[in-house]
This record gives sequence, C-alpha cells and structure tokens, in this order.
Amino acid sequence: MLTVLVVSDATGVTADRVVRSTLAQFPGAEVEVLRRSHVRSVERVRAVVQEAAGRGAMIVHTLVSDELRRLILAESRARDVDALDLMGPLLERLATHLKLTPQEKPGLFEQLAEARSRQIEAVEFAFHHDDGANTGDLDQAEIVLVGVSRTMKTPTALYLAYRGWFAANVPIVPVLPLPPKLASLPPWRVFCLASSPGRLLELRRTRARMTGIPEESYATPQQVGKELLYAERLCAEHGWRKIDVTSRSVEEVSREIIALAGEHAAPGSFRFQA
Repeated sequence: MLTVLVVSDATGVTADRVVRSTLAQFPGAEVEVLRRSHVRSVERVRAVVQEAAGRGAMIVHTLVSDELRRLILAESRARDVDALDLMGPLLERLATHLKLTPQEKPGLFEQLAEARSRQIEAVEFAFHHDDGANTGDLDQAEIVLVGVSRTMKTPTALYLAYRGWFAANVPIVPVLPLPPKLASLPPWRVFCLASSPGRLLELRRTRARMTGIPEESYATPQQVGKELLYAERLCAEHGWRKIDVTSRSVEEVSREIIALAGEHAAPGSFRFQA
C-alpha cells in the first residue's frame, strides 16, 4: 500500500483535495493519505521527511516559503523520498508573468476565504437587524448604531458589514421605549449618530416630500430639535459615543467608528458574548 503525506504550512485541505481527486483516476488502488498541517519550521520539515522515509511514503506539499521548499527538496533527496511540489512551480510562473514577488504568507488562501465568508454573514446580519428589527439578539452585534431618523444609520451599518463587522442599527424615537438589550450592552459598542439641526431638517423635508410623511410631525425645526435633544440625553445617560455625521460621507463616518471600535476588539473577537 502506498502512503502519501500531504504537507502544508496551512491546513492542507487544498492539497488533500488535489491528491484525492487524482487518486479517483486509480479505482481500487490501495493508498493511505495522511495530512501534516502547519509545517512552518525547519524542524517540522525535517521531521516530516524523516517520517516519510520511515514509512516509505511519498510527499506532496504546498509550502509557500521558498526556503522551506528548498529544504524539503534537499532533505527528500538525501533520504530518497519522492517529493512533489504543487505550489512552487505555479508561484514561479505567476511571479514571472505578473512581475511581482509572492508574499509567501502561509494560510493566506484560507484567511481570504474566511474573510469572505464572514463578510457575507455580516451583511446578512445587518439586513436582519436594520431599523430596530430583531432586537432580542442585539447582544450578538459588535457595533450598534443609534440615532434619530435620517442620520445615516442604515448605510453606515451596511458599510461596516462589508468590512466584516456585525452591525445593527436602532432608531431613537422619543415616543418609543429603547429595546431592553440595548441598555445592557457595553457602552463602547454603541455609537450615536448625530447631525446638525439645519442639515437634518433639510434631509427630513426632502424625505417627507418623497414619501408623503406629514411635515408637521416629522420635519419641523421644533420636532428636529426635540429629537436631537432627546438623543443627546440618552448618550449622556448610557455613556454612548456620539459621532457627528453632518456633511460627512458614509466612508468617513465608518472609518471613525472602526477606529474607535478597534480600540476594544477586532471584528469577530466578541461576537455572541453577553
């Protein structure tokens, strides 16, 4: 029976799939595929080659480090081990065509795939927790945006989501109580978006004309001032940080929030914790 050691500086999943896909062309062949993951040091390379020599095994590897690829080749030749490099030739060809130097960073593909998966989850979370929806699990949000109407809560939450943050947004309405979960969150996870009265009044009047909302209950200087004062008071009571969005882009506002949130944690580090 042939033994194949799949050697990787990351998980080895990709190389394992390639080997097993190839073996499918040899039905009935007796082959044992063993994975050796996170091989990132000289000592580990030598140990793997020694194991292969002892088993009479073949090595198939996807090491991205040029130094370790050279080492595993030299060690394999010295111990008469058949070693196949799946990564090196492709890296060299791409480097030649692209006229770039590869990063040689182990596990980068898995990291990128994980980041993409998280981004999709974060966007779904933002939509599911938009405008005060599903506040029962608000504690799962990494960032919670609050503010009165027309303070860019939804676009900001989505921008944060596309950058991997699980963000929810909750409107502040004087006649409605705050969600119970909101008051229990650490104050550094909550950001109150605010705007100047003049700019907010302008945005609300435009929205009222487009949607048919009565201006007298939504877009008057008195109503705007009342709601901004109420939001200001809530910020002070709960220790939430206020972000002024007046005449600022979503990108600018989001960058400030990310910088402040990053002082406490990175995306993913406290999700699903109470």
